[in-house]
Amino acid sequence: MNTRRLIILALLTASIGLLIPGLFAPVLTIRGVLKPEGVAHVAPLMLDKGLDTNTVKVLKSMMNPSIVALLEATGGDLRETIIEKLSPQLTASLQKNVQDIEVYQQTRSIVGSVQRLYEVQSPLPATLILLFSVIVPLVKAALVLWSTFMADAVRRRRTLGFVELIAKWSMADVFVVALFIAYLAAQASQTPPGDPNVGPPLVVFDANVGAGFYWFASYCIFSLATQQFTFRWFSRAADAPE
Repeated sequence: MNTRRLIILALLTASIGLLIPGLFAPVLTIRGVLKPEGVAHVAPLMLDKGLDTNTVKVLKSMMNPSIVALLEATGGDLRETIIEKLSPQLTASLQKNVQDIEVYQQTRSIVGSVQRLYEVQSPLPATLILLFSVIVPLVKAALVLWSTFMADAVRRRRTLGFVELIAKWSMADVFVVALFIAYLAAQASQTPPGDPNVGPPLVVFDANVGAGFYWFASYCIFSLATQQFTFRWFSRAADAPE
């Protein structure tokens, strides 16, 4: 029995060794890139909305007076003329000279995500992630360790049965993160439909998993295997003498 306890202790130690980097290493990196095609598409609209009366007056003072006088004599609108003349050049210049600009990047670990969710007043998802990612794994490891030192076989079996009951919830966080990444990847790669009125995306997001995701997933698999191994081992020798 002492040999069994040492083996189980080694397995639990290995599980915790996988869990710790899974909690603190980066799990997800989200990056947002400003696309020149999108900027060029909205540039005329921004020019139209941003060109107020004072700006038109300043531009008017900088223009050739004869051209301004001719425009006013023919009943033309100086503001519309400026927008009409500048928009094609502005759009072409943006498409030609502007490169992708990174405007957003966030890299989070599981613990960092929990802290951030609490900071932005989202306690429910923060608590759920904390429960499934930290509390359940530590409680499960403590119960398995405790059961190895129980002399009563019935109590040991009940304890391991409870561990088996809660063990499946340790995969919930991996499942949630996987769905989140899949959703972001789908949104990032989504192309605009064939409607000519729908322009290219202004900001494109992409999401990449980090090492923490694989550490935590490895912990879940290894921990489940350890728990099943422990349960079956003690079940076969529940009444064996020490």
